[in-house]
Amino acid sequence: MVSSKADEDVLDAVGPRLRALRRERGITLADLAATTGVSESTLSRLESGQRRATLELLLPLARTYDVPLDDLVGAPRTGDPRIHLKPVERFGMTFVPLSRRPGGVHAFKMIIPAQPEPLEPVPQTHEGFEWLYVLNGRLRLVVGERDLVLSPGEAAEFDTSLPHWLGSSDGGVVELLVLYGIQGVRAHVRTDPRRPSRGTSGR
Repeated sequence: MVSSKADEDVLDAVGPRLRALRRERGITLADLAATTGVSESTLSRLESGQRRATLELLLPLARTYDVPLDDLVGAPRTGDPRIHLKPVERFGMTFVPLSRRPGGVHAFKMIIPAQPEPLEPVPQTHEGFEWLYVLNGRLRLVVGERDLVLSPGEAAEFDTSLPHWLGSSDGGVVELLVLYGIQGVRAHVRTDPRRPSRGTSGR
């Protein structure tokens, strides 16, 4: 049985989790209020911890974000044999690890946040090959001299020794699956274009 202290810890973590999820999706409080029917002030107090989460508030949020209710509250999964890996924020993007093998191919869900202003591509290189599949949004993929836009359901595979860069083509959130070897850990580091590093080329 979960103790009352554990219950308090779960409830205290709901607000920050909801705020992080909303920002990850690139949604404003006003947009969320219009979609869920929950007032903007209530949503703000919920995210800041000034308002306790209730089923009445969480259900429309779970529908809007299209995630299980348990994911919103971070409830412990009793008896679930699956390994639930935590997202990692790197290089301005979110990486959700889908595998834990010490070597070989690594699988990630990658989330590129909404971009108020278009980013100038700063291609990078590394050894190996990369495979990606677009789940949501419109991905801009620059590989060598090619500048492509991929829609949901489209995939690409390329030699990562070629300069390449990933971003949003229209400023919206992009979600994709990515497979690459351990040598690709630094695949998408964005560097200061005024200080180019070895293996980096501008457009």
